[in-house]
Amino acid sequence: MSIRDAFSLEGETAIVTGAAQGLGKQMASGLAEMGADVVIADINYANAETTATELDGETDVVPFEVDVTDESSVEGMVEEVTDQLGPIDVLVNNAGIVEQSPAEETELDSWKRVLEVNLDGVFLCAKHVGIQMLERGEGKIVNIASMSGFDVNVPQKQASYNASKAGVSMLTKSLAVEWADHGVRVNAIAPGYMRTDLVDEVLEENPEMEETWLENTPMGRLGRPEELRELVVYLGSDASSYMTGSTVVMDGGYTAR
Repeated sequence: MSIRDAFSLEGETAIVTGAAQGLGKQMASGLAEMGADVVIADINYANAETTATELDGETDVVPFEVDVTDESSVEGMVEEVTDQLGPIDVLVNNAGIVEQSPAEETELDSWKRVLEVNLDGVFLCAKHVGIQMLERGEGKIVNIASMSGFDVNVPQKQASYNASKAGVSMLTKSLAVEWADHGVRVNAIAPGYMRTDLVDEVLEENPEMEETWLENTPMGRLGRPEELRELVVYLGSDASSYMTGSTVVMDGGYTAR
């Protein structure tokens, strides 16, 4: 197999959750560019529809409304996508939220909500897409973790987010070991600070945060969302055929300090 063929996703079907904007949108774009039919799965259908229209090209890019915390919604997505586009070859679990507050002031409902979206949602999607992949004996799952699962970011206080992302990395390892002999590979990406529209909004209100972030990032800059495109293609393709259970950190050196 040539290197070009190893990275190709032609004829494959991919789902990216939380893909209507930001990192998810860029990763969906990369998968589509490499030949996959891509489902833009998001709780906000209007935004998913807009993104699907923007990315639609030589492959099918389809919007889909899903609540990753609702098991019946996830099951319905898997069934409908399979009926419409065929078996699911690649799943990217990207949907996530963050809520920042000092731990002693964090309400239990807030804590549960972050864990529900960031960890339960990854589990539910991996479970139901995984059932199909296990039956077929092949498939690739890419979970989006975070450098926050390895290091406590400052100055923001976000214990719930950090805990949820650490959980994603361990869930990735657990699924990888359970499913390795069934042809299903499970890996994760742990991004650092990426300059998305949502991050820019936070920095407009708290400009001092960026100075602290950059001081702690050896490369001295925030990441660009499009820099994740090649990595998700690598993990979602045959190019990474002997790789499972890994969390790849892309953080400009933040966790290497």
